Formats: sequence, C-alpha cells, structure tokens
Amino acid sequence: MAATGAAATDLEVVRGKRAALFFATVVIVLGLPLWWKTTETYRAPLPYSQISGLNSLKLRLMVPVTVVFTQESVPLDDQEKLPFTVVHEREIPLKYKLKIKCRFQKAYRRALDHEEAALSLGNIQEAEAMLAEPSEQAEGSLTVYVISERCSLLPQDMMSYIGPKRMAVVRGITHREAFNIIGRRIIQVVQAMSLTEDVLAAALADHLPEDKWSSDKRRPLKSSLGYEITFSLLNPDPKSHDVHWDIEGAVQRYVQPFLSALSAAGNFSVDSQDPAPPPFTPCSTFSSTFRSSPTPPCTFRTRMGLQWPPTPSTVPAGVALWLLFGIAQPQLPPKCLFFGPKSEGIMTWELDRLLWARSVENLATATTTLTSLAQLLGKISNIVIKDDVASEVYRAVAAVQKAAEELSSGHLASAFAASQEAVTSSERAFFDPSLLHLLYFPDDQKFAIYIPLFLPMAVPILLSLFKIFLETRKSWKKPEKTD
Repeated sequence: MAATGAAATDLEVVRGKRAALFFATVVIVLGLPLWWKTTETYRAPLPYSQISGLNSLKLRLMVPVTVVFTQESVPLDDQEKLPFTVVHEREIPLKYKLKIKCRFQKAYRRALDHEEAALSLGNIQEAEAMLAEPSEQAEGSLTVYVISERCSLLPQDMMSYIGPKRMAVVRGITHREAFNIIGRRIIQVVQAMSLTEDVLAAALADHLPEDKWSSDKRRPLKSSLGYEITFSLLNPDPKSHDVHWDIEGAVQRYVQPFLSALSAAGNFSVDSQDPAPPPFTPCSTFSSTFRSSPTPPCTFRTRMGLQWPPTPSTVPAGVALWLLFGIAQPQLPPKCLFFGPKSEGIMTWELDRLLWARSVENLATATTTLTSLAQLLGKISNIVIKDDVASEVYRAVAAVQKAAEELSSGHLASAFAASQEAVTSSERAFFDPSLLHLLYFPDDQKFAIYIPLFLPMAVPILLSLFKIFLETRKSWKKPEKTD
C-alpha cells in the first residue's frame, strides 16, 4: 500500500510539472505574441527626413520678363546684339528659416511689326489696347517695351509707364552704356510690379519677429480656399427708422467686379443681414428701469477718437477690401506715369503679386504644420498613424516640393495651386481625429491594466517553473563515492 501511495504521489508531481510546463509554453509561444500583436500601435511610416529638410528649403521666385526694344531705342551697335538673356537675382532679407531669392530673367529681343505700329501711336492707352489684342500673357510674367528717347508716347518729363495689365514702357537712351542704364530702369519698374520685401513681409507676418513689422502688416486676411463677406445693416431703432437698402444691386455694381478679378486667389460668397439689436437707451436709475429716447444717446468713437459715423472722406470704402486682402499701394519709381486700376479695382499685375505672396505664405504654413506634426508624432509614440494620414503627409510634402519647383520655373498659376494643395493636405493630416484616439493613454497607465490581469496567472506559473528548475538541478548532481 505504501508503494502504491508513493507511486500515486510521484504521478501527481509529474502531472503538476507537465501542467506548469504546458501553461508556460502556451503563454510564451501563443499568449505573448498574440498580446503583442493585438496591443501594438499601428504607425504608418512617414517621411521624417523630407519634412526636416523643408526647414532649410530655399525658394527662388523667378519672374519672366520680356524686354522689347523698338527702333532707335538703343544705339545700332547694341541692337545687333539682340536677342539675349540677362538674369538679375537678389535675396530678400527676411529673418525667417526659408531663404527667399527673387530672380528676374530678362529676355531681350527686337520689336515685331505690330508692336512697332502700336508703339508709334500718340496715346499710351490706345497702344496698350493694341498690344494686348494678339495674346494674353501668362500669370507672373511681364513685358517691358523700350521706346526711343524722343518718342511722344510718354510725356517728356516721364521716364516710364506702368499700366493695369502686365505691361510697362520705359524710355530708352542713346548712350554707350545704354543696356546698363535701361536695365536699371527696368529693374525699378519690374520690382514695383512684382515682388518687394514689404509684400513678402506682410505675407509672412505671423512667422516673423513681432518687433520687426508693425501691426499693419498683420492686418490682411490669411490665405484660404474661400472667404465669406457679410454686409450688416445696423439700425439702432428699427421702430422709428424704416431703412431700405439695395444691397444686392450695390454688390453687383461695386463689389462683384473686384471679387471676380480676385477669383484666382479663392472662392468668395457674399451675403447680407439686417439684425435687430436692442435699442440704445440711457439708464435713468440703478433699479433696472429704462426710458425710451427718440435719439440714441450712445456715441461710438474709433480708436483714433473719430466719431462714428464718419464722412466718406475719412473712410474710403474701396480701400478696405484692398487692405484686408493685402493689396498695398505700389512703390513707383521716380518719373513714372501711372493711371491706376480700372472698374475692377485691381490691376492684373497686382493680382499676380498677391498670388506670389499667397504661394509663399502657403508654403510657410504647410512647412510649419508638417514640422509640428512630425515633432508631435515623434514625441508621443503611442499615437496611431493610419494610412490615410500618412498619405496626406506624403501628398503635402510632394506638393511643397512641386510648388517650390514651379516658383523657381516662373509658373505662378501651377505653383499657387500646388501651395494650396500643400496647406490643405497638411492641415487635414494634422487635425485628423484618429490622432487623438490614444493620446490620453500614456505608458505609465498600462501597468495599472496589465498587472491585475497577468499577475495572478503569472505568479503560480513562475513559482512552479522555479521549483522544477531546482528539482532538475538537484537530480543532475551525481552522488559522491565513499570508501
């Protein structure tokens, strides 16, 4: 009986050892890989190296300029050198991580027959209309016509002319250094019509030090795919004043031509409202009793101390939209004839200048957004990065690179479209809701979940394995021989 009991005990011990080994094998071979796979955070790969390279991006903004020389505008020896190309490049001194260079590529050539006929007219506006008939210029390009020194197309006291289209006229000179002198005049005119430091500074106002630029530089609206303009009629006493306003007709006559010209910069929606505010009445006592008054006692004053409503001479309504969209007054060179915009309220080259500024602003915004997203995802390792978020990031990086290439090639329309795509994709990736799923589940809280779950099961298994190890080690020791 004793032998049978000992055998049964040994059998139970063997079964316990086998059960412990079986549980340990299942946990190690099946449990741990399954737990690791089901609890891992999926993070699609992102182009971190390319995103970091965007901070040192160098923008070269090329402005194609066609310079057309008429007969007797330069000496005959210089006319024989035509055509050729001259490149003038200068760096925009801005304290920003993006290095911006402006490159004017001037292609010199002789005037064609219809251009000679148009420039021989006595009226600059008729000549401009005749020159604009054959074909339309590409966005961002300029054409400068050099006329003879004694030509009557311009007044004798004027050295240049800037029109509403992408065209300018510069008076030539018969001098041995004619090309150098005319080249400096052309650069002055072209800079006034294209890119200046102030234009780019206003576009990058949010990215520059606050002490460098005034608050006026931060007034323009930021670049966006669409804008909503609302006209509100403020009537302090609707019961006493029955006001009728034809806002729809006024918008069609005065505002819509300007917005149609700006359609390349974004989509615009215009609406109106007639709110009914509570009447402004003086408080008679402090017991919350009020008395009505036919005349509102409140007087509105602006920050400068001017009483509201102002006179039309103090607040020009047309300038308001210009300032909101960042269309500044051009810095004209000396002795330059300038007529101003037509009924649209904006000149064609002003729209090009706005697109240049918006493109640079979009690239700066997209670069900042992508850099912030890369830093956030690199710092918090348990944020899920889905494939659609990664595809938006890749699309934004490719759009930034494409926009930079198009800007360096002088293709303004495609560069602006690529910059808009870069901003849209980068913001769509940054504000994706899936990035916040595990944001509030840090690593230190995992112990509070996994320890109560695995500790009751792991302790008996570990103790059994330790006991098996000790017994196996003891059985390996051979008995010592004794004489």
